[in-house]
Amino acid sequence: MNLYHLAKPLLFSLPPETAHGTIHGLLRSVRETPVETLLERRYRVEDPRLATTAFGLDFPNPVGVAAGFDKNAEIPTVLAALGFGHVEVGGVTAKPQTGNPRPRMFRLPEDEALINRMGLNNEGADAVGARLSAGPHPDVPVGVNLALSEVTATEDAPEDYLYTYERVADGADYFVVNVSCPNSEGFRDLQNRDSLEAILGTLVDAGADPLLVKLSPDLPNPAVEDALEVVDDLSLDGIIASNTTTSRPDSLQNANQAERGGLSGKPIEGPATEMIRFIADRTDVPIVGVGGVSDAEGAYQKIRAGASMVQLYTGMIYEGPTIARDINRGLLDRLERDGFDSIEDAVGADR
Repeated sequence: MNLYHLAKPLLFSLPPETAHGTIHGLLRSVRETPVETLLERRYRVEDPRLATTAFGLDFPNPVGVAAGFDKNAEIPTVLAALGFGHVEVGGVTAKPQTGNPRPRMFRLPEDEALINRMGLNNEGADAVGARLSAGPHPDVPVGVNLALSEVTATEDAPEDYLYTYERVADGADYFVVNVSCPNSEGFRDLQNRDSLEAILGTLVDAGADPLLVKLSPDLPNPAVEDALEVVDDLSLDGIIASNTTTSRPDSLQNANQAERGGLSGKPIEGPATEMIRFIADRTDVPIVGVGGVSDAEGAYQKIRAGASMVQLYTGMIYEGPTIARDINRGLLDRLERDGFDSIEDAVGADR
């Protein structure tokens, strides 16, 4: 049992958002200190078999931090020191946002899940862009999740996303268009083909590169296929599959399942993996797999289904700061067991 699991009962006695703020504050306090270097020595797994290249970027390992954990780009170097191979910050909006009223995050411990309706609270594109440009920048890729300001009408979405992109462009390695957040007004309308083409086309014309799009797990298959056609038509660089879900599987046990918001964690692991498989059968662009990743086996299944990399957030809440190291070690064991020379060789092995 590690230190985090000893502290976990105390953390779980706090409201979820308070506990997250506490952990985030502790990580922020070790930024650019000798402790950060010690974390790197303890948690990084250095092995060339884990390295992968996607959308023109080199990743030391396939395990990344999903958007939502570091909304304002305050601790990307610390997260890299914990062994993550990339960090996605945000969602970032053109205007600062306070988000929805509290409480807006709920644990489902029996289900190893979270429900959140945060509402994209963040400091806004100007502040996040300035912080990214000022650095320090970790030695792993940093992506920015671009989202729509809640005060912006759907027809004005392309200009809103463009403003955010222009403010963060200098400090980021890749960009993700988030049109699938279930916790803010207007996002449902962004996922139709015309809106997608307008938003993504504007960013392509502005030079956003590499550019990815994050899709909802709640889209019906025909809508996913429409989105993939847009990805191909505009020559986008990748897809993130997928966001949180508004569905509630019958397996859920905790009473918080009745709360409104996006469900993440173990209950969506299987459906998220199947969505990766569905997308991988229909496009050749790299896929970043998200949804329920909390151990090496789950990450490996997403990779074998077609994901070049994976991301996690909820898994870190339940498993603690050793999670990237533990997954990367477990991935190496599975590569050796199955006779793969590298992670890249395992991508799509089950297709």
